[in-house]
Amino acid sequence: MISPKGLQLSPKLLQLLNSFEETLAQRMIKLNPTNKSDIFSLSWMKLAMESISETYNDIKALINNLDLPVCDWDEKWIDVYLDISVKLLDICNAFNSELSRLNQGQLFLKCAMHNLESPPSKQLARACSSVDGFRKHIHTKNPRLDKCWTILDSLVESLDLPKVKNSAKGKILMRAMYGVKVEIVFVYSVFTAVFSGSAEKLFNLNVSETYLWAQAFMDLQTSVNKEIRNTSNRKPIALTELEAVDVTLKRLYPMIQEGSASDHEDVFQNSVTELRTVGDSFSGGIELLTKEVDGFFEIVLSGRDALLSNLRADGSKIEPKKMQTQTGNVGQVVR
Repeated sequence: MISPKGLQLSPKLLQLLNSFEETLAQRMIKLNPTNKSDIFSLSWMKLAMESISETYNDIKALINNLDLPVCDWDEKWIDVYLDISVKLLDICNAFNSELSRLNQGQLFLKCAMHNLESPPSKQLARACSSVDGFRKHIHTKNPRLDKCWTILDSLVESLDLPKVKNSAKGKILMRAMYGVKVEIVFVYSVFTAVFSGSAEKLFNLNVSETYLWAQAFMDLQTSVNKEIRNTSNRKPIALTELEAVDVTLKRLYPMIQEGSASDHEDVFQNSVTELRTVGDSFSGGIELLTKEVDGFFEIVLSGRDALLSNLRADGSKIEPKKMQTQTGNVGQVVR
């Protein structure tokens, strides 16, 4: 983005750029877990959402620190920001629909737990029905996840941002937005792979070594993608917390189905206790991740609304028809 032939940066601008990129590098290092299987956990996904939320907020802070009001933006920069934001909102909505679907499965699990903790002779049949309902619901595919890959494909195709010729501040802004875009595409592709159970469409992004976060990103991408692909070759990809519930149910189900809980009292009670523990972990993880996705949605939407508001205040900067189109996109997302 900023080549030796490009505009010379002042010490202040260079410090702003380096600070942004070094912070991004540290976030990517933090996302690279020692235990690679952690990437399938809701806790890692929560950490990843926190990371991209912080990076997106850093873009807002960078714009202020650059003293680069919207009225000074090139129209291409505006297009980039609006295009990225609406696609992020669409994917957030798809992720929320999947989290909502998983959360609905908790109703079956809670019903099963209620029946299992009641006198076995009366409630085992109901518990069996609830477990069947849970399994059927959880393994239902969410068609909205397929659309995520389509949106991510378009983000990757437009990964290279507009060249900036006459504005040092503009170069820094586009360079920083490139970093945000790369991190978000990576995180969202991992989420989509885990939620959909498919590693076929994972991206291998190539990043120039000129970015201070490039090595950290390449290490992260190589490590995470390798773990996902290796896992998918051995077994279906699944959330760690959901897999723990499934393992416990497999141990419980024969006793419930055959009505033999009383013949294996200790094993049965231990399994019910374990199901309560792993079920609470699954439910709590879904709740926390949902809050992070909602929070990121609000960050993106508020930034988008602020930009559009400034554009309306400076009507000469954007054509009315174009502004209506971009605002319409937000309306579709919110609805």
